[in-house]
Amino acid sequence: MNPETQSISVGGLVYTADVAGPPDGELVLFLHGYPQTKHTWRRELPALAERGYRVCAPDQRGYSAGARPSGIDSYRVERLVGDALAIADALGHERFHLVGHDWGGHLAWVIAASNTDRVRTLAVISRPHPRAFLRAMKTDRRQSARSGHHSAYLRAEATDELLADDAAQLRAIFKHSGVPDRDAEAYLATIGHRDVLDAALNWYRAVPRSDIKLDRVPSVTVPTLYVWGNADQTVGRAAAEGTREWVDSDYKFVELPGVGHFVTDEAPGAFAVELIEHLEQNV
Repeated sequence: MNPETQSISVGGLVYTADVAGPPDGELVLFLHGYPQTKHTWRRELPALAERGYRVCAPDQRGYSAGARPSGIDSYRVERLVGDALAIADALGHERFHLVGHDWGGHLAWVIAASNTDRVRTLAVISRPHPRAFLRAMKTDRRQSARSGHHSAYLRAEATDELLADDAAQLRAIFKHSGVPDRDAEAYLATIGHRDVLDAALNWYRAVPRSDIKLDRVPSVTVPTLYVWGNADQTVGRAAAEGTREWVDSDYKFVELPGVGHFVTDEAPGAFAVELIEHLEQNV
């Protein structure tokens, strides 16, 4: 069941989203990371729709042409969280299953921890629970080095540096991470434009201004699946394994040997299998 691309209007912004499955099926909301788009969920959406789930993967704030407000403050974490909840509302679902990768994973942890009345289950790729991530960055030099781009992206000039020479730095990120060229080009068709990339980097720049702080995110109390590739270039073992401490519910940690940060691109179908099992065990 192939997704249809739809426009979802919330809060004066218009999000482009891939949607599939019966409208009365349980909603599974997918949140992509950086520097990706809804394209990252191209295998998961039809697989779940065929099993009767209603699935939605939006290009998030800054990535959708109709949802690209100006200014760093427009990308504060609480606004990004609000977007996800509002999209679920627009689709007519009070409760939903939540899936996230990378930055979308960070939002997913925050949403699930703070909205237990709305989130049925949680599944995250790569990004650890914020408290586990913060602790690892403070205590593990290797994790601090892996996360060096977080501070590098705070600089205004980072946008133009990443796009210089036909987006050479962005292309290198994809190539060194094992993302196939066709998928890298699909991401670059969106993220390779200056206004999009600058908005995407504003997610990083707005973190210090946000009301939601890493060290205050509560434990998650809904059934949780966490998938980590042990060749992840941005998340080390300490942060990944430390995530268990911040889940007070059924928890499954899946380690994918030899797989890096971009799991859905590097190991096609592997996450879909785990996600389906996770959902069906927690209906």
